[in-house]
Amino acid sequence: MSVAVELPALGESVVEGTISRWLVKEGDRVELDQPIVEVTTDKVDAEIPAPAAGVIEKILAREGETVAVGQRLATIDPSGGARPAAAAPSEAAAKPAAGVAPEPRASETPRATPLARRVAEREGIDLASVEASGASGRVTKADVERRQAARSAAPAARAARGPATGRPSYLEYQLQPGDRVIPMSPLRRLVAEHMVVSKRTSPHVGTVAEIDLAGVARVRDAQKNAFRAAHGFALSFLPFVVHACVRALREYPALNASVLEDAIVEKKDIHVGIAVETEKGLVVPVVRHADRLSLAGLAEAVEDLASRARSKKLSPDELKGGTFTVSNPGRDGNLYGFAIIHQPQVGILRMGEVVKRPVVRSIGGEDAIAIRPIMHLALSYDHRAVDGAPANGFLHRIRELLEAAEFDL
Repeated sequence: MSVAVELPALGESVVEGTISRWLVKEGDRVELDQPIVEVTTDKVDAEIPAPAAGVIEKILAREGETVAVGQRLATIDPSGGARPAAAAPSEAAAKPAAGVAPEPRASETPRATPLARRVAEREGIDLASVEASGASGRVTKADVERRQAARSAAPAARAARGPATGRPSYLEYQLQPGDRVIPMSPLRRLVAEHMVVSKRTSPHVGTVAEIDLAGVARVRDAQKNAFRAAHGFALSFLPFVVHACVRALREYPALNASVLEDAIVEKKDIHVGIAVETEKGLVVPVVRHADRLSLAGLAEAVEDLASRARSKKLSPDELKGGTFTVSNPGRDGNLYGFAIIHQPQVGILRMGEVVKRPVVRSIGGEDAIAIRPIMHLALSYDHRAVDGAPANGFLHRIRELLEAAEFDL
């Protein structure tokens, strides 16, 4: 009896997904829990595992197709042997029988992300009138917003628009010999859409602090061997920064907030997002109730989320609900930089590289030059909700906590 491969519930708010790529073909033998298909939702890329060992009997959803939770994607024959692959469903669907005209599809609802549908409904926009830029002709939220902007634009602006795309002509680039075109992955498109929306929504302001990590380095060096033996991974500087950040958020709740139209909500719970770079793009899994965890507990939570993000084992629910974000883009060439706020939060802290620098310190009442491990921490904040004084106070408090280095593992 065949075993059905269905699109599982990938989170409480996810009702559908788009087939990004099949990792197998009809006739292939698969093992239990072997990843067989990649699915993209509005929140995350995910790999769907085989629910049973056997042979891929039939692939029912083609790449680029949007399917609902619970819909069949394929069937597996648990007792079958490997055999030549049948025609892919995309090919079969694309080739009508000889002499038979394809059935009209005028009544088909345009494919769109759930978020795009909600925005279109709110703005009264017909999805059929929106030019799609998403994977396999899928309408994204950014597409709907562009349609809305075009509908509201003054007629005088039309003369400046390019003839083919409707964009201003000075934004158009003509491909040159030797150029390499790299299509955006579905996740890359979603990240790009979120970044544009965030910059348009929040007036970003940045401030930087220079942190002396000599005390943290001493604690880390004294504990690193025992920590690795107990937990199975290395103790980095990231958990120290997150721990200090969480303590500072308790004292500066204006940074643990969101803007809701004409109000600001300061949140009771502290859920810290950790920006993680994966081969498919940036994701931000969330450490829940980070203020209830010890430094070792934070380190374990961050390591677990980062590991599962890179292996595509996160659920969409683990990527939502963050109240503040910490970003650690890596050591090389990273003095400091200002990250884009992860909506609907009002702040994000970006770590710089740790480098040894000469600094002036007071030793025995005299100024002296000493070598210290220095890191720059850069805070981006939403000026709608946070003024300069509390933002600077928040960052200064993080500096105080890190330089005092009173951490108990």
